[in-house]
Amino acid sequence: MVNKVILIGNLGKDPEMSYTPSGVAVTKVSLATTKKWTSGDGTKREQTEWHNLVFWRRSAEVANEYLRKGSKIYVDGEINYRSWEGNDGQKKYATDIVVNNFQFLSPRSEGGGGGQQGGGGQGGARQRSRQQQQPQGQGQGQAQPQDQSQSDGPHYEPIDQGGQGGGQGGDQGGGGQGGGPNDGFGSSKDEDLPF
Repeated sequence: MVNKVILIGNLGKDPEMSYTPSGVAVTKVSLATTKKWTSGDGTKREQTEWHNLVFWRRSAEVANEYLRKGSKIYVDGEINYRSWEGNDGQKKYATDIVVNNFQFLSPRSEGGGGGQQGGGGQGGARQRSRQQQQPQGQGQGQAQPQDQSQSDGPHYEPIDQGGQGGGQGGDQGGGGQGGGPNDGFGSSKDEDLPF
């Protein structure tokens, strides 16, 4: 069976990174994809769909460091359907795309990166360290637990990726490519796309 999603779109907001109680990085962000067509009467039309992206481990850290609202990216991942009971007692539903690999497609001048990522690249100029995001008093190497009891949303847990080194995509292309915003390609022309 296959569960694979490929999307190219623009981020609707800056990424939000947190850590699970066990210290695993997770970044969430929304991605807009727009379909454009001309109807039978010649009217130009478009439809925008919004997708919830979830990055894990090193991919989460890289996404948080380099992606910004408006960044154009390519992602491939898996659909994940979730349900949970909200604070109001009602059953809630969500559909997420758990990202396995992603690539920056925004030109470098737009600040959206320009390198290729598979989850194992190195940080750079806009790097936010793990220690900067933790409250003072926590030692180095300790994860920032997140109080899930105060949230109306579901609790995320990482998917076992079979021990792939630095997170998703460690050996699937892109990992170890450097991944910083000054590496790779900066064009979004069709010949640059990986399919």
